[in-house]
Amino acid sequence: MTTEITNIRLLVNTRQQNQLLRGKELASLPCLQNAYLVIEDGIIAEFGEVKNRQSKVPDVVDASGQLVLPAWCDSHTHLVFAASREEEFVDKINGISYAEIAARGGGILNSAKKIAATSEPELLRSARSRLQEVIAYGTGAIEIKSGYGLSVEGELKMLRVIKRLKETSAIPVKTTFLGAHTYPLEYKENHQGYIDLIIHEMLPVIAREKLADYIDVFCETGFFSPGETETICRAGMRHGLKPKIHANQLNLSGGTQVGVKLGAISVDHLETMDDDAIQTLAGSTTIGTLLPTAAYFLRMPFQPARKLIDAGCAVALASDFNPGSSPSGNMNLVVSMSCIAMKMLPEEAINAATINGAYAMELQNETGSIMVGKKANLIFTKPVPSLAYLPYAFGSNHIDKVMINGEFQKSRI
Repeated sequence: MTTEITNIRLLVNTRQQNQLLRGKELASLPCLQNAYLVIEDGIIAEFGEVKNRQSKVPDVVDASGQLVLPAWCDSHTHLVFAASREEEFVDKINGISYAEIAARGGGILNSAKKIAATSEPELLRSARSRLQEVIAYGTGAIEIKSGYGLSVEGELKMLRVIKRLKETSAIPVKTTFLGAHTYPLEYKENHQGYIDLIIHEMLPVIAREKLADYIDVFCETGFFSPGETETICRAGMRHGLKPKIHANQLNLSGGTQVGVKLGAISVDHLETMDDDAIQTLAGSTTIGTLLPTAAYFLRMPFQPARKLIDAGCAVALASDFNPGSSPSGNMNLVVSMSCIAMKMLPEEAINAATINGAYAMELQNETGSIMVGKKANLIFTKPVPSLAYLPYAFGSNHIDKVMINGEFQKSRI
């Protein structure tokens, strides 16, 4: 089936080749005015300026007044969970810290209890509903982590749910094994025992059933040390899993340096960075994935995006959608917050949430930009005065409709 989108007021992020963007390149966002786009069997086949073009395609969609962007690439989520945690939200309002909540069995441990009590079909049902919601918000590719199981049975349950999502979802789904999210209570004084459980009981099954693409560790004070992080990641790498790291969220944890040493695809969070961590990241191929909605929700200082970009780091943006520290998968809010709170230019934020986000999931050949051969996963905006208006008017819904694989989605927000 061939479809032509015509009279596009602004076609955003049009590229002839893939490139991971860093430094000044991140602000370069090529666009075409008064453009057309041809889609064949869900794939971008051609695009250009409308002038002097006479379409021979019978199925033509008029996008007059609209901006068309590549769909968001959300490279860090915990979308599979059993229940919300708004009671902890109230605790935080009352002044109890994230660390204090975790120490008394809340936080990740709270989610782990609920995962254990929830069936796999029910987990799949709720996760599928959330996935449809974020697609309606314009997400066209997503990464989903485990990490709320914290047992062999719980982690495998989560990963099998994600595998089902991957098999049935219209958008690309990448899976990350995050068994090393925290220590279960029974292993609080026996860290090596839990690490052994991950390495010798979880990883062999994950590899055999092909349940994950990546391995992740929460490298943080009070959680997993840099040495433990490296041990777990290397064990995953022996099973073909590429590393990603939860790094430098609460403290200068050393997670960034460990991630770069291991050649990690990305190091994520980065609220707490010093010159050494920034320069280490800048001199590597590892992507720094920033999660501003998590910093916002936890009332933490936002990630030093300007320092990272100016130092030449490659940065991506993601939602960190999870029940405890970022209960939103709305990437439009992530882009807006990055501009408002982290002083990213609109062009930088859009690139970080599209092409660089695609690189952070190794999906750059499938999505992340308007490019011949990529999936027609697209956002059609309502008529807006400019591209900058999208993050500027942060309280409004600017999405008219979302296209996935060349087909408009029925669900709306």
